[in-house]
Amino acid sequence: MMETCPVADLELNLLLDAVKKHYGYDFHDYAKASMIRRVRKYMEQTGINHISELIPLFLHDQRAFYRFVKSISVVVTEMFRDPDVFKVLREEVIPVLKTYPFIKIWHAGCASGQEVYSMAILLAEEGILDRCQIYATDFNDDALNLAKKGIYPAEDIELYENNYRLAGGKHKLSDYWVSLYDSIKVKSRLSERLTFANHNLVTDGVFGEMHLVMCRNVLIYFNEQLQDRALTLINDSLCPRGFLCIGRRENLKFSQISEHLEDVSNKLRIYRKLGS
Repeated sequence: MMETCPVADLELNLLLDAVKKHYGYDFHDYAKASMIRRVRKYMEQTGINHISELIPLFLHDQRAFYRFVKSISVVVTEMFRDPDVFKVLREEVIPVLKTYPFIKIWHAGCASGQEVYSMAILLAEEGILDRCQIYATDFNDDALNLAKKGIYPAEDIELYENNYRLAGGKHKLSDYWVSLYDSIKVKSRLSERLTFANHNLVTDGVFGEMHLVMCRNVLIYFNEQLQDRALTLINDSLCPRGFLCIGRRENLKFSQISEHLEDVSNKLRIYRKLGS
């Protein structure tokens, strides 16, 4: 039987304290309802009845802890997800990026990488991939390993093709992959400008001077305090007049960085940093 809410809150805080001290992962500022829901899902999978039982398990079993980290790191993405976003990037952001001699792009929370390769395809079609460097980061090493391989289920091809067409694709999406039985593998020429790395928006620092930062559907799992910290880090990572794209369920209005950004498309949550 699960604990009552006050007990669950107390046990959750003790668990997060132990995790922070032992592993350095700080989940305190994640949205509490979301964290409790994920903890309980993990408990159901492992047959544990009380949150406090996770404390000795995680302290003495590193593999169990990293399975938990993997379980709370949401890996849900697709190629050209929200194609209208990629269409606006193609039509309004890429023309500005073309004016730079060298372009740096950061995908924060890249998950399994489909959107990173989508960006590489877009840049290739606009003729600037060879002067871009794309940094793709996540704190989930399993997701990063999937992204590095660039291998995805063939059953998703129809969805990807449709997204690509709606995003203004200029060729056939199949031109960018090879078939492997029941999977597809992204062609190596797209990965030549990609660098995958572990980075945690909760605990790590600024990630260079970027011309474009993509951080979509990551902030929704943070409370406002942690969202503001992550957004400040991202803003500090943007060069003057750089672009930021977040998820359409996310918002900047509460954050102190909102006064430093102007709308490119508020509906699609695309912004540009003020400055000369």
